[in-house]
Amino acid sequence: MPRLVLTALVLLTLSTTAPAHPADGPRSPEDLAVERQVLEFREMHKQAIGAKDLVKLRAVYADSYTHTHGSGKMDPKDARIVSALAGEPLIEAATVEELSVRVFGPATAIVTGKSPILNRQENKTYDFRWICVYVKSGPEWQLAASQATRLPGPGR
Repeated sequence: MPRLVLTALVLLTLSTTAPAHPADGPRSPEDLAVERQVLEFREMHKQAIGAKDLVKLRAVYADSYTHTHGSGKMDPKDARIVSALAGEPLIEAATVEELSVRVFGPATAIVTGKSPILNRQENKTYDFRWICVYVKSGPEWQLAASQATRLPGPGR
């Protein structure tokens, strides 16, 4: 009898505990529209980096934008644009191996992903987990903040 009670308690606990990452469930049409807009914005941003389009890049990054490197170093908007114009490898333009978009209303989205990034000094590619926070400023989306962390393991 005690084993049955213990099993029932475990099942009850598991059924009422929220998962660390909520399961993908039905999303509203509004959230799907925001997700589509953000993904289109990301593609435009990637193209602006490839084209070294200073005008578009100045509009893409919010004035208060910061990027935090795995080392803790922080780049403001202008430093990030300089890196983009110099052709430095950036998470914003990297190949994406994993991607998740979470929508928080009509004007905020958090995108997380995993991407291989070339370390030019070592001439090796490392996997990074990253996060980008997008906000809608007026009619346009902007990148408000980003952070990247190199995953453990040897370079490729």
